[in-house]
Amino acid sequence: MSKQLRELQARKTTLVKEARGLTDLAASENRDLTDDEVTAFDALRARIDAATAAIDREAALIADEARIGVDHVIGPIVTDNREADPRRGFGSVGEFMQAVYQADKPGQSIDARLLLGGIGAAAPSNYGNEAVGQDGGFLVPPQFSQEIFKLSLGEDSLLPLTDNVEISGNSMAFPKDETTPWGTNGIRAYWQGEASSGTPTKPVLGLATLRLK
Repeated sequence: MSKQLRELQARKTTLVKEARGLTDLAASENRDLTDDEVTAFDALRARIDAATAAIDREAALIADEARIGVDHVIGPIVTDNREADPRRGFGSVGEFMQAVYQADKPGQSIDARLLLGGIGAAAPSNYGNEAVGQDGGFLVPPQFSQEIFKLSLGEDSLLPLTDNVEISGNSMAFPKDETTPWGTNGIRAYWQGEASSGTPTKPVLGLATLRLK
């Protein structure tokens, strides 16, 4: 605390005590303040308000000086504006995809823009976990992902050609054929010998259930 601030606070304390003395005297004598006491009290109140304003000014200056000192020690704070850019610094989606393609090549350095704003992948390892998003590579910057989603809603896109299944709950079930081309089950055709019985086959059906999480 500065010397000037301590002096101002001491001055205010003295003035408050003097004003309190006037009111305490009148209260002890069970009376109101006289005209002279009211005049003196108002004068003290004006000086108290002036002291309060002076204390506020001095405290504000001390705080400003402290901030200036910190800024002088730390220096200017520099931030990368590309982190706030919805494109993460890429001019087009093609430029972003080219950077991703180059990052996958052995010995190639990764474009620094791919590591901005949480779109970067995790460090390379010998395993991947579907529960960890970063294991999947690099996320598409927000603006490009929105543009891709808009394209998926166009008349010439694939989405309008798909079946729309409305459900009333948080899950849906579809029948499915579990026969595989490489398996030995399911309905199959065989060459049969003359007068021999056919090889029995039957479909392998199942139920696929999708549930929202």
